Amino acid sequence: MLEQVPIDELKPGMYVTQVLEQSGTLHMRSQGIVKSQSIVDTLKKKGILLLEVDIAKSKHHRNDETQADALANEEQTPANEPSASESGTAKSKPLDNASINEANDLYENALSIQSKFVKALNQEAVTDLSPMTSLSHSLIESVFDNEDALSCLTLIKDTDNYLLEHSINCSVLTGIFCKFLGYDRDTIEQASLGALLMDTGMSSIPADIRRPTAALSEDDLAVLKTHVEIGTTLVEQCGEIPDLSLQVIEQHQERVDGSGYPVGLCNDEISEFARIAAIVDTYDELTSHHPSQPSLTPMQALKRLSASPGLDQTLVTQFIQCIGVHPVGSLVKLKSGKLGIVSKINPKDPISPHVMTFYSVTSNHFNEIKKIDLSHYNDEVVSGVRPEEFRINLPKFFKEVFVHQAPH
Repeated sequence: MLEQVPIDELKPGMYVTQVLEQSGTLHMRSQGIVKSQSIVDTLKKKGILLLEVDIAKSKHHRNDETQADALANEEQTPANEPSASESGTAKSKPLDNASINEANDLYENALSIQSKFVKALNQEAVTDLSPMTSLSHSLIESVFDNEDALSCLTLIKDTDNYLLEHSINCSVLTGIFCKFLGYDRDTIEQASLGALLMDTGMSSIPADIRRPTAALSEDDLAVLKTHVEIGTTLVEQCGEIPDLSLQVIEQHQERVDGSGYPVGLCNDEISEFARIAAIVDTYDELTSHHPSQPSLTPMQALKRLSASPGLDQTLVTQFIQCIGVHPVGSLVKLKSGKLGIVSKINPKDPISPHVMTFYSVTSNHFNEIKKIDLSHYNDEVVSGVRPEEFRINLPKFFKEVFVHQAPH
């Protein structure tokens, strides 16, 4: 039985068949169960006013496991709730040997494309943005198809490739976050492209200022801040770019309290996508090693985000819900003395993720890689850790060992 349901009466567990009335432009590609109140809030925020609901297919239980199709925006629910993809179509690949290798190949190719683009840009040999647009499209394809593996790669840091990796990581994280927030595919790709290009101007900044070994002087800081305007100019010279993408580039260093640059915008003067970019930019920077400061664990970085008055705290809370308490790719220490990489968020038990263990702290040596679900295992996460604490070259280990030996 089909009923018309106003957005204010939409409840988790209802099966939505189509949007009947809206003031916005959110596209829904398929039908599906509304999994959480956060999805209702997102739909309301996007201008959805009236929906058609199939009462016969509706299950008025927040955590009901169904075989329903995902909503067209392929909304990813918060880490403490089951996602539509876990119970229906549009299922993301599990983190295993095949998915890790596939994502790693894409990531390596992305680094190559990004490197060639930056080199051509510095030589004034760029004629259009098509390579970056295509790259952004490929990354978002993988976000929808192979999210856990791609998310994992954003936390495998290589200091020598920081600038290139940072741009790709920000693009991926922006895509994952915008998908979680319920944006349509085109909007996600435009936001992701903006994130991929937002630090383009950094290639024109001297290396000793871009990657300082000590605190920057006021003069050096002023030079660093010019990367936004330089990047905007460079990208505009490359041809047409969506307005949304350009806003991300122009405003990603603005802050909601007015402390950012280059204009000093605040609150809603800043595009929502630029506020999203500011969060993922800061998060990836905090979890990366710098000559002047060590990296933070993902959990430490999330706490830092929550304490930053310059970031949109409503979005920060949603970002934490999106990537989880222990994000996929996090290096964690278990009570048993093992180290592992988080391979999957556990929807029903966020503090007990799936982990791939590979190292014994007690005996200080690498072990056979094993995949365990901590919710069904007599072990637990004690803390997040940094590879440097155990003298582990994580990028080398990941590329030479982990991608080949990860469980199938």
